[in-house]
Amino acid sequence: MKTLHEPAREISVIEDCDICVVGGSCTGVFAAIRAARLGAKVALVENNGFFGGVATAGLVNVWHSLYNTTGDTQIISGLTEEISCTLLARNAAKANDPKNESVYLSFNSAELILALDALVTTHPNIRPFLHTRAVGTVKDTPQKLAAIIIENTSGRQAIRGKMFIDATGNGDLLHQSGAPLHNYPTRLPPTTCALYQGLQAAHAADSNFRADRIILDPENPKALRGFLWGADVPGLDNITMVAGTRVNNVNTCDADQLTFAEMEGRRQVARSLELLNAHPGGEKIRLVGLPSHIGVRDTRHAHCLHHYTEMELLEGVDFPDTIAHGSYRVDIHYDDKPGIVFRYLDGREHYVNPPLPGEHSRWREERAENPTYYNIPFRSLLPKNFDNILVTGRAIDADRAAFSAVRVMVNLNQIGEAAGVAAALAIEANTTPAALSAERAMLVSRTDLWTLYEIIGAPTQEQFDEWEK
Repeated sequence: MKTLHEPAREISVIEDCDICVVGGSCTGVFAAIRAARLGAKVALVENNGFFGGVATAGLVNVWHSLYNTTGDTQIISGLTEEISCTLLARNAAKANDPKNESVYLSFNSAELILALDALVTTHPNIRPFLHTRAVGTVKDTPQKLAAIIIENTSGRQAIRGKMFIDATGNGDLLHQSGAPLHNYPTRLPPTTCALYQGLQAAHAADSNFRADRIILDPENPKALRGFLWGADVPGLDNITMVAGTRVNNVNTCDADQLTFAEMEGRRQVARSLELLNAHPGGEKIRLVGLPSHIGVRDTRHAHCLHHYTEMELLEGVDFPDTIAHGSYRVDIHYDDKPGIVFRYLDGREHYVNPPLPGEHSRWREERAENPTYYNIPFRSLLPKNFDNILVTGRAIDADRAAFSAVRVMVNLNQIGEAAGVAAALAIEANTTPAALSAERAMLVSRTDLWTLYEIIGAPTQEQFDEWEK
C-alpha cells in the first residue's frame, strides 16, 4: 500500500466541556440530556444532519414494549416514555398492546427528528454539532482521553472534555483511542428499510395479499432470502415502512463493504418493488422513501468490565449495578440462512421463516415460574483500561445472543441515559465511572419517577421541584 505523509498542524479547540458524546442516535441524545439535566456542560457530535440514528436515518419506526412480558408492569420509563408521549400528543405515533412482542410504539421518523431537535435545543447546557465527524483522539495518559479531533465544513478542530461517551454504534471513539474491540465470528446482517405507498390499500382490497409471501416466495428464483416485517407510519395515509432486505457477509466498519452494503440493500429494495408490482393487486404500490443509512445491527464491541451473556439475560439475573431492564426476546438474524430465531424468557424457542411454517422447540424445559424481564449491568458499559470513556449503543460488551435482545432501541435508550448520568456523577465526585458505587451508578428506569432516587438518595423538596421542571 502506498502512503503519504500528512504534516503536523495546530488545531483550534472550539469547545471545552464536561462531557463529550460522540454519536447522536436516540442513545447519544438521551445520554446528553441526562448529563445536562444534572448540570454538566455537554458537546453532542453527530455525523448526520439530524439526530435519531437508526430510528430516523434508518427509517426503523418501531419501539418495543416498555412493559414486562406479561404486560402488567411497566419496566421502562425515562426519556423513551417522555418522547413517546410527545409523539402520541402530535398524532405522530400509535401505541399497541403492551404485550405485543413485535411492535409497541410505531411512529413517524420525521416527527421524531423534530422532537429530538426540541429536546436538544431547549437545554442550554448542550452544544450540538451536526454534519460533524470525530476523526481522532488526543490522550493525557494511555488510560485517559483529553480531546477528540473533529472535522466538518469549518475544517479540522478539537473538543476537550473530562468524560467521553462513545455512542457511535461501531465503537469508533474507542477504536480511534486504540482500545481493543471484538467481533462475533458471524455478524447480524444489516437491513435497508424503505417506505412504500399502497401496501395498506392492497391488503384492504385482498386480505390474502401478503408482502412477505410475495417478496420471500421460496418458489420464485427472483425472491429475496431473509425475513420481512414492517409498520404503518402513523398520521400518513397508506404509507408503510418495510424491512425486507438482508445484506449478508459484510463488515460495515470497512468502508468498501459499507459502500457495497448500501447499494446492495437498495438493489434488494428495487427487487422487492418489482416483485410486488408484478403480483395481482400490487401494481399501484410505489416506493416513496429510502433511508440515508442502512440499518446496521452489529459491528464492533468493547471489552468491558463485564461480558453480558445470554444465560444471564434469559434467566433474568439481577445485578448490583443494574441500570436498565428489557423484555424484548432474543432475536438472531443469520448470514447463512433465511428467517430468524426467537428465544423467550419462558423457555420457548421459535425458528420463523415466512412464508414457510415455523419450527417450535424449547431452549430449556418448562417450569412453574419464569422471569418476565431481564437486567443489564453498568459494568458492560465500562471499557477496560480507560478511565474516562463509557460505551453505549451497539458497541456494549455482550455475547452474540444476549446482544440480539439488548440491541433494540428501548434498551439502548436506557443505556444511553445511564451513561450520561454516570459520567456527570463521576465528574461531580472527581472519580472514574468505574469507581462509582453501584447505588450511585444506577439509573432509575422504573415507572414511578424519572428522577434519580436510587442514584443519589432521596431528594430534598427543593431538588425534587427543580427536577420536575
